[in-house]
Amino acid sequence: MGSISSLGIGSGLDLNGLLDQLESAEREKLAPIERQAEAEQTKISAYGQLESDLSTFQDAASALSDGSLFESLSTNTSGEAVSASADETAMPGSYNITVDTLATRGTLASDGVAEGTLTTADQNMTFTFGDSSETTVAIAADSSLEDIRDAINADENAGVNATIINDGTQDRLAVSSRESGADASISNFTFDGDAPFAADTDNTLQAGTDAALNVNGIDITSPTNQVEGAIQGVTLNLQSEGTGTVAVEQDTRAVREAVTSFVDSYNALKETTSELTNFDPETGEAGPLNGDSAVRTAESSLRSVLSGGVASGGDGISMLSQVGISLEVDGTLSLDEDKLSDVVANDQQALADFFVGTENNPGMASQVDTRVEQLLGSSGAVQGAITSSENIVDSLGDRYTRMEQDIGRTIERYRTQFGQLDGMIAEMNQTSSYLTQQFASLDAQLGR
Repeated sequence: MGSISSLGIGSGLDLNGLLDQLESAEREKLAPIERQAEAEQTKISAYGQLESDLSTFQDAASALSDGSLFESLSTNTSGEAVSASADETAMPGSYNITVDTLATRGTLASDGVAEGTLTTADQNMTFTFGDSSETTVAIAADSSLEDIRDAINADENAGVNATIINDGTQDRLAVSSRESGADASISNFTFDGDAPFAADTDNTLQAGTDAALNVNGIDITSPTNQVEGAIQGVTLNLQSEGTGTVAVEQDTRAVREAVTSFVDSYNALKETTSELTNFDPETGEAGPLNGDSAVRTAESSLRSVLSGGVASGGDGISMLSQVGISLEVDGTLSLDEDKLSDVVANDQQALADFFVGTENNPGMASQVDTRVEQLLGSSGAVQGAITSSENIVDSLGDRYTRMEQDIGRTIERYRTQFGQLDGMIAEMNQTSSYLTQQFASLDAQLGR
């Protein structure tokens, strides 16, 4: 039997087409595996959404379980003379502020300076300040006014910044104190060698000043316009001369925002679970986690915590409803902002006890934080479901590979058999043609 370079040449049959049809039919066996793997991947993605929303809700709960939230203070100011900020050491109170003088920096200019090289040898330039302290800057030989300026600005210990101004006829070196206040104010500068120019202290010296203010009748001075220590735990930022008030009070807005975030993040979680488990009876379409046990476990577990209470003594807060949060029939939370504002304004310590709790009696936020941690932990319902789906996907991948290899072997076996069939039919056609010719020759000899 001769060599067949392509199926069907010897027999005239479309064996390649038939082989393709057989391969397509064999590969249909892979379709159920592909659909199952795709479904599991969709579930893994859905679990990821659930995991993300649970983490967001946990973050909101963690914020409410931090006792410092309920101890934070804020400042409210009136007038444009001053702004303020408070830290954890501040105490509630109201303060009347009068700003008489703002802190300023001292400035000083030289007399007029000729152009060109000013120094003939290396020397030091000495700056004197309001508190009689001094600094020195090294000036190189053959320095111009620009070189002197640059040397001053490059020296981090100079205590002044330098620039060049022109008075209309000549250039002058102008320096200003890097810090405000009378003590840091520049008062003079000199050279220890031949002075290329002198300070014009008679005409251009403007002494820096300390800030002067009055807080609740007490006079205060400060070398800067950022005043710390005048009020415990409060930083005053003086902005202009004038009067104003600073009120230090509990930061009720931060607490309200934290509670609102708690409610909103839970409702976002509930919306996600509803979408993932939804079933449309008209279309028959179902969410990727419809009937999923992990979702049911997460929902029932959190609902149990939220509908439960926190042990409290006396007239303390023990239920979410007491702070204006209600668990609705559809499973979402609703917030009565007026009721919350009243509790925040009048009973913030009880609110802190309810959400934060104690070591032996965890508060509502602490309970939620712990419960979500359990759900998302390595042995929790959500992580367990994710791991299970990932294992199924891996198993399906192995099964797909094995079946694809089996199909490949089957098709190769068909290809070999079709090749043999092609050759056999080719030989039969050759034999048939030969016999036909012989019979025709015999008929001719016999005169038929």
